[in-house]
Amino acid sequence: MSHWLFQEEHEMLRKSVRSWVEKEIKPYVEDWEEKGEFPLELYRRAGGLGFLGLIYPEEFGGSGEDYLAGAVFMEELNRCGSGGVSAGIGASMCIAGPQINKFGSVELKRRFLEPTISGEKIGALGITEPNSGSDVASIQTTARDGGDHYVVNGGKMFITNGVRADYVVAAVKTDPAAGYKGISLLVIEKGTPGFSVAKKLDKLGWSASDTAELVFEDCPVPKINLIGRENEGFHYIMQNFAWERLIMALGGVVGAQMAMEEAIKYARQRVQFGRTLSKFQVVRHKIADMASLIETARCLTYYALSLFVAGEDALTAVTMAKIYACETANKVTDEAVQIHGGYGYMMEYPVQRYWRDARIGTIGGGTTEIMKEIIAGKMFR
Repeated sequence: MSHWLFQEEHEMLRKSVRSWVEKEIKPYVEDWEEKGEFPLELYRRAGGLGFLGLIYPEEFGGSGEDYLAGAVFMEELNRCGSGGVSAGIGASMCIAGPQINKFGSVELKRRFLEPTISGEKIGALGITEPNSGSDVASIQTTARDGGDHYVVNGGKMFITNGVRADYVVAAVKTDPAAGYKGISLLVIEKGTPGFSVAKKLDKLGWSASDTAELVFEDCPVPKINLIGRENEGFHYIMQNFAWERLIMALGGVVGAQMAMEEAIKYARQRVQFGRTLSKFQVVRHKIADMASLIETARCLTYYALSLFVAGEDALTAVTMAKIYACETANKVTDEAVQIHGGYGYMMEYPVQRYWRDARIGTIGGGTTEIMKEIIAGKMFR
């Protein structure tokens, strides 16, 4: 359904993206899920269609649209039915790219942002470490001053696009004694000596995306690859969290919607005790509850998005949306599996994938528990 937040140009974009997804992505999702990756050509195709540059300025190859256009694209991309495809493209466009766009030098934008927008290069954001997750300030990867370069040592964990990324925007400690005030962001290129992919990680969901553990051993990174100012990285990371969490919330809403649609489809076809499941009150009420949860999550997420694009303080609303939408996705996809019964547990039915893909929502981009701490902190402040 249309929403007051989106203008005519946004709805035209929605139709365009939806058509592309239906024709060029959805028919191949099952195969990509089984293979554990989608073709690199998909980045170039998305870039060629102008989708990867929606939130970026024309000067660097973008279309100079707005975050609403980016939100529409990610919503419709999520409707392909594979969280892995959405995560892989989204990590480059919505998580790695914005750091360079907002805080990087013109040279960094030319070298990395422009080819990210065209789909010629894939980006990843490297923050999480084996012993550091939600507590960003506790990262242990260091970048020692080596004159005209930094010498990076450490490792990153659970990095989306980590295997195939052409570059990683990595959080490092340039002043280890300063806590969060000593964090900087460096662009570390694939092929740099000392930079290696330790392993591709095997995940519960998001199967079509690659997730990796990365290692840096005396890795020399030119100082021109520093994003913004030294020791300001923590603030840069925090500023983009709102957008990342909105993307997670939007994905949660879409995933729940698709699971409900599959449950309705199945309930109309499945016959038990001489009638379809859609005739049983218990199933009908489950669907009603699912629809109510989804619409509430959508409204809260759109409200948070409206504050964000207006440049207002959206922290509380975004955090609430992240919690509610992702928790809703867990509940709705679980109910969809339940309605399918034994078939819901079979890999041939898509609800099992929606359930698996949804589970990361309450963990990635900040756990539900951390989100609640942020809200409580605002309430008591």
